[in-house]
Amino acid sequence: MAEKPRIAIFISGSGTNMAALLYASLLDNSHYQVVLVASNIPDAAGLEIARAEGVETFVHSHKGHSREAHDAAMEAALIGAETEYLVLAGYMRILSDEFVRRWEGRILNIHPSLLPKYKGLDTFARAIAAGDSHAGASVHVVTPELDAGEVLAQARVTIRGSETPGSLAERVKYAEHQLYPRAVADYVSARKAS
Repeated sequence: MAEKPRIAIFISGSGTNMAALLYASLLDNSHYQVVLVASNIPDAAGLEIARAEGVETFVHSHKGHSREAHDAAMEAALIGAETEYLVLAGYMRILSDEFVRRWEGRILNIHPSLLPKYKGLDTFARAIAAGDSHAGASVHVVTPELDAGEVLAQARVTIRGSETPGSLAERVKYAEHQLYPRAVADYVSARKAS
């Protein structure tokens, strides 16, 4: 059987989406393998989850480095792990345009809104303030323009009358954990078949 596509995951925090991706990759019918989890935060909790499962980890703090120098270090780790795809899962750094262009078509991100609505930050507060009936999450291809790449999949979550940004964020997180592994699997499988 051919080797499954090799993905790396960039995180900055607890790594719950990374964990969903990682554990989905360990299922018998998975369509990808996680070969690296990297972070710009040395004590990001998600790194321990990856280490516990024997996945290689890499840390390079962005503090004290230019964006270009930081991206170069992160990219060197990707190349060293023979990464085919990069999946951003709560990675709180904007990658340089040059980095994104080198990995064109091979970087995915999950964003906490129903794109094209609410690019950027504070998505849940913005959806509630607008009176939207639903919020959610979108998996998209990363391009140099923030949150503007092709949307691959979305999950909708109802906004209740008593909703706060915090309560909505917690509910959307459950939807993200279902959505992201499937969207990544579908994307890498389709590209492998073409």
